[in-house]
Amino acid sequence: MGSEISGRTFSRAQRQRYREKVRACLDVFEEMLHAGHFVDGGRTTGMEIELNLVGDDCQPSFANAEALATIDDPDFQTELARFNLEFNVPPGDITGDSLRSLEEFVQVRLNAAEQRLAPSGNHLIMTGILPTVRAEHFDGGWMSGNVRYEALNDAMLQARGESMHLAIEGPSGERLDTYADSLAPESLCTSVQLHLLVGPGRFARAWNAAQVLAGPQLALGANAPYVFGHELEAESRISVFSQAADSRPVEYAAQGVRPRVYFGEGWITSIFDLFEENSRYFPALLPEISDEDPRAVLASGGTPGLAEMRLHNGTIYRWNRPVYDVVDGVPHVRLENRVLPAGPTVIDTVANAAFYYGALHRLMHDDRPLWSRMAFSTAHANFTEAARRGIDAGLYWPGLGEMPAAELTLRRLLPLAQQGLQDCGVDGAVIDRYLGVIEGRCLAEANGATWQVRCVRAFERRGLSRPDALAAMTAAYAERMHSNEPVHTWELPS
Repeated sequence: MGSEISGRTFSRAQRQRYREKVRACLDVFEEMLHAGHFVDGGRTTGMEIELNLVGDDCQPSFANAEALATIDDPDFQTELARFNLEFNVPPGDITGDSLRSLEEFVQVRLNAAEQRLAPSGNHLIMTGILPTVRAEHFDGGWMSGNVRYEALNDAMLQARGESMHLAIEGPSGERLDTYADSLAPESLCTSVQLHLLVGPGRFARAWNAAQVLAGPQLALGANAPYVFGHELEAESRISVFSQAADSRPVEYAAQGVRPRVYFGEGWITSIFDLFEENSRYFPALLPEISDEDPRAVLASGGTPGLAEMRLHNGTIYRWNRPVYDVVDGVPHVRLENRVLPAGPTVIDTVANAAFYYGALHRLMHDDRPLWSRMAFSTAHANFTEAARRGIDAGLYWPGLGEMPAAELTLRRLLPLAQQGLQDCGVDGAVIDRYLGVIEGRCLAEANGATWQVRCVRAFERRGLSRPDALAAMTAAYAERMHSNEPVHTWELPS
């Protein structure tokens, strides 16, 4: 959800002081890096799952405040729109059978939340974009009651100076071209964020490896083909979020000013590179100033919170984002992977995580890093192609050239992930369970996006209108989601 703030408006003096505080935080962070203040991290991981709230008719239900009161679980929180929730999974690791325990834990908690909600006619859906959302759903009070969201909405629109423009054309030829006078379209995008505690000395390798993997991750996990009733890209969430949160006026974009939703522009040599880029290139959106003097705190032997640096970092939406945090007085840095959509099932979600953590570990520890043989622009091109075409994407890999995503995964990436998970001490049966799901998707050339599209087209062939087909598909999706059977095994409704 992000850090809380106290107000929606900020003075020029606050903005100037905030910039100074961000620079001071950055200087202190650099000093802490050189002094070795951070824990190494081991294999500690975390997960956040963003969810959609729907009614019995599978239309968005703008009742997350009431839903949270009903669920009565502090690990569930609000998100941007009133039909969004977020489930924060407590940190753990991946050794032994921990991934299997993670699957069971998440399934039990989501089932409990669903059972509490059902009597009120509300239900939870895990998908990259809720297929039944229409533009007119945002005509009323759509935003969650949170000052941060209101301030962020105001700041984004003020910086842009005009409405947000969504212009997306899918491979099928269907096109969305519309304007929004708020951040409402951003709330369409529901994702799974994977966290990994990484020592600063290994962070550059971890981030570079994650950037390499972003394209394959999207290709395998795409699950957002419909936006406002249009069949667009396999993972339309990427384009929607990029355009809905683009605070640049059109003229700034034409000049090459960096967008706040940012893949990046080159491999890094230190985590400091990313925070320094944030300070150098991105103006403040929420210049909230804390009372902390980070230099004084560090000089006295304490651990500074670096509040301004952290808040600023939270308004720059890298697909792989660095995070500074303090837990029990001990500072750490972690890598937040924001590439994947939510769903379709818990087993699919954990399989995506297992694939990512295993392949990441193996790539991080290669003697000759893969990114030394791959242009950064190629990694970005893979990411863009995978978002557009999903499992049908053609991806480039050093030594292999361009090949279909499924073939690349079977030939090269699954063995990498298997070796990485073995190196991390994951039980063999657990590896087989989750990488077997990824293998099954590749052999079937099927994921959440392909199932959604095939299902809607089948309903339309029976004579249903697009809105009715989307509602029927979402109902069938929800039923299968709760079965926890991997999406590549799902049959179409009879």
